Amino acid sequence: MGIKSSSKPVRGYNIPLPRYTVEDYEKWKGDWELIDGIPYALASPSLRHQRLIGYLFFLIEKQLREEEECKDCIATIDTDYIVNEYTVLRPDIAVVCNEEGEKITKTPKVVIEVVSPSSKKMDEEIKPKIYSSEGVEYYFLAYPESGEIKGFSLKGGEYMPLNPKGDGFVLGIPKRCKVEIPLKLDWKV
Repeated sequence: MGIKSSSKPVRGYNIPLPRYTVEDYEKWKGDWELIDGIPYALASPSLRHQRLIGYLFFLIEKQLREEEECKDCIATIDTDYIVNEYTVLRPDIAVVCNEEGEKITKTPKVVIEVVSPSSKKMDEEIKPKIYSSEGVEYYFLAYPESGEIKGFSLKGGEYMPLNPKGDGFVLGIPKRCKVEIPLKLDWKV
């Protein structure tokens, strides 16, 4: 069946919690993420959330297409990132290089999460730990209400605040492929 029991019983009951796998995850309907075998339902995104994802995606994808050094990299929206047998994340936007297939199986170079009230704890506290342990070089949090973007760079296994250059963050993904992400979003919903 693919469900494995964890060693932790459910509080008040003497039954073990199931630990789901990628195989189980791929059979589910709806929008989910799987973290260490525990499923998390994803809230339906607001129009503002979707518009911001679209804005950032096209901004990044345009830069990737225009630079010869970036030809092996693509931007993705809401694509499953298979971290391991028990963890599948669905970043709002990811930049991957030399990836083929329907899902992300290699570590993304960049991940951007659009923070909403329902995703705040996950985006600010839980996902950065997973992404940093997997070696995602750059992690961004975009806040639709304020238009602010916070950037982080992986240094020694931890995310450190990324210093902007001018009006944005300039990333080398790989080093010769330059992509700029704005510091403040100038967009209207």
